[in-house]
Amino acid sequence: MLFNSFTFVIFFALVCLAMALTKLPAFEGFKKEKRLRLRHIVLLLASYVFYGWWNWLCCLLMLALTLAAHVSALQMDKPWRRTALVLGVAVPLLVLGVFKYFNFFVDSFCALFGIARAGTLRILLPVGISFYTFQSLSYTIDVSRGKLAPERDFVRTALYIAFFPQLVAGPIVKAGEFLPQLREERCISLAGLEQGVQIFVFGLFKKIVIADNISAFVDAVHRAPAAYSAGTLLLMVYAYFVQLYCDFSGYSDMAVGCAKCLGYDLPRNFNLPFISPNVNEFWRRWHISLSTWLTEYLYFPLGGSRKGEARTYFNILVNMTVCGLWHGAAWTFVLWGFLSGVAQCVFRLSAPLRKKIKKTPLLTAVNVFLTFTFICFTAVIFRASSIGEALRIMGYIFTLHRGIRYVSFWGVFGLALTWGAHLIACARSRRLGTVPTGFYPTVSLRSFWGLLAFFCFTGLTLALGYTGQSPFIYFQF
Repeated sequence: MLFNSFTFVIFFALVCLAMALTKLPAFEGFKKEKRLRLRHIVLLLASYVFYGWWNWLCCLLMLALTLAAHVSALQMDKPWRRTALVLGVAVPLLVLGVFKYFNFFVDSFCALFGIARAGTLRILLPVGISFYTFQSLSYTIDVSRGKLAPERDFVRTALYIAFFPQLVAGPIVKAGEFLPQLREERCISLAGLEQGVQIFVFGLFKKIVIADNISAFVDAVHRAPAAYSAGTLLLMVYAYFVQLYCDFSGYSDMAVGCAKCLGYDLPRNFNLPFISPNVNEFWRRWHISLSTWLTEYLYFPLGGSRKGEARTYFNILVNMTVCGLWHGAAWTFVLWGFLSGVAQCVFRLSAPLRKKIKKTPLLTAVNVFLTFTFICFTAVIFRASSIGEALRIMGYIFTLHRGIRYVSFWGVFGLALTWGAHLIACARSRRLGTVPTGFYPTVSLRSFWGLLAFFCFTGLTLALGYTGQSPFIYFQF
């Protein structure tokens, strides 16, 4: 069930109605715990319906992971807590390894040693498996570290892992961010709907107007890169990253909006990544929930920067290579992650030199442009079906390849609009005297002009939106 589908609109309206019914006077006599449990059951059932819309068998897998996490966490105060921790970590990793990486590792092993493989094992890749397995892992690990008390109510544990707004493409929510909300009196409200619906439409605009319209241009050039000129290929490189940003951040915005409508808060997953002056800063602004997850559960346990310079660089490379592999079972993703790690190491190595250079607005602008260009070119590897294909595209660009010259309106418009939005957010922060951060341009729907602006924006989104109900890019991860 896609957020950008009429089916989801009906589904979400029914969920909101069911949640609103729990606020009727008939339920006012219920104790707080009983009311909350009723709402949690409604949301849990809705989440499994939402996820089972693709394939109901995937619900069984998610339920099994939830049971493993719940039981493991409850055993953390027992003498066999180490065994419980091992099982709580091993089960999600095993599930992820089998369903997502089995064929990749076997094929790579056979290719390395020249072994002929009889065939490929056909395994269904559950949608969003990388997201909810990481949530399961973080819950078990946090309980084992004593950062979080084990949740004794299975319904709450299950809802934390299966909460449908962020289930299939994030953000990756830590248990400490969400479980406390389940103990509070949270439900649908007019104030939540007023904000949530606007945030959802804002994300919908990114997805169906910007990302999906750009995708037609990007896909056409990628199908036959040799047919296009170097200029067109360069535009495609920049446009694809805008597509990726608007597609993924659009989903995150819609997830935040849906959760807000239901009375819950999800962390923001993006924070103006285009204005990053270096790769380190970029990864603090892009896919924030994954970056912080890997830092907390992989980079720090490896030693972080506490065990000498050589070990620090090794930890950075491992961290970013795993980040690449998390995105997909292909060497393109591994290389993409590794190059991001190399860039972070180079930035760290250049610290003494950078201290000697005086910072100016012009230098900052140059650094932002170079960082953006580096990220866009590495995204060619991210998008390509093979490393060879990515190298050919880059080769055509740097050798000024001749071919069809095509200036995509949506490619140029998407670049201009996204950069314009980033600059407006920066100007707003400068005016307020705060650090530049993203914001949701919400208005008051209780005023005539606010309501008019919202309906005009919604109408514009529906009029310009791509109508093919294109799936979100990160659904495959």
